[in-house]
Amino acid sequence: MHKILIVEDDPQISSLLQSYLEKYGYQGVVVSNFDQVLGVFQKVKPDLVILDVNLPRFDGFYWCRQIRTQSTCPILFVSARDDKMDQVIALQNGADDYITKPFHPEVLLAKVESNLRRAYGIYAVAQKSRTITVSGLTLYPDTMELVFHDKQVEMSHKEAALLELLMTYPKQVVGRVHLLEALWDDYQYVGENTLNVYVTRVRKKLSELGLEDIIETVRGAGYRLHLTEEEEQ
Repeated sequence: MHKILIVEDDPQISSLLQSYLEKYGYQGVVVSNFDQVLGVFQKVKPDLVILDVNLPRFDGFYWCRQIRTQSTCPILFVSARDDKMDQVIALQNGADDYITKPFHPEVLLAKVESNLRRAYGIYAVAQKSRTITVSGLTLYPDTMELVFHDKQVEMSHKEAALLELLMTYPKQVVGRVHLLEALWDDYQYVGENTLNVYVTRVRKKLSELGLEDIIETVRGAGYRLHLTEEEEQ
């Protein structure tokens, strides 16, 4: 049974979320002390986090960053704030998805199932030992680790999935629609800037390894992974 941590300061909403998730076989754990969100996370060790933006004292963006120092588990924001910049900020701080209130419970459940499937599904378990290497850059998709020479960085599930696609077709243009379909089951509901945010995050991880500008934007088409001859040596 997957455990889902619910970080929502409206007791009515958190109770409804817990009841609905448990109806479909999940264990919902509701946070009541909003000064100790990270401590509860460490104790519960959830498989997914549902996180509101507006919380007492520290907002959801803060707690998202704190969780990301400990785990790469899926984080799903559920918030009444529907401004596009809030969604961008959430993704930039490590979120995997964002739903605006009011929402249909069926949509929430579908997104929970989608993120759990991508993180812990049968395919992921069956392929634990996979590695992809391009010109000395090695990605471990299922442990979400990226290695180049003697440096290593950790990635989120979607960051790893995005880079995996680009590394599978090095020096070829991978279309935006292809990337969206691969990363999100319900991609038609994904905001236009969402993919751009994830590409920016992957570029940042590559930069930490000393690899600058190796993901090229092909205007009107998609993205291409291209290592220069100097980087390939």
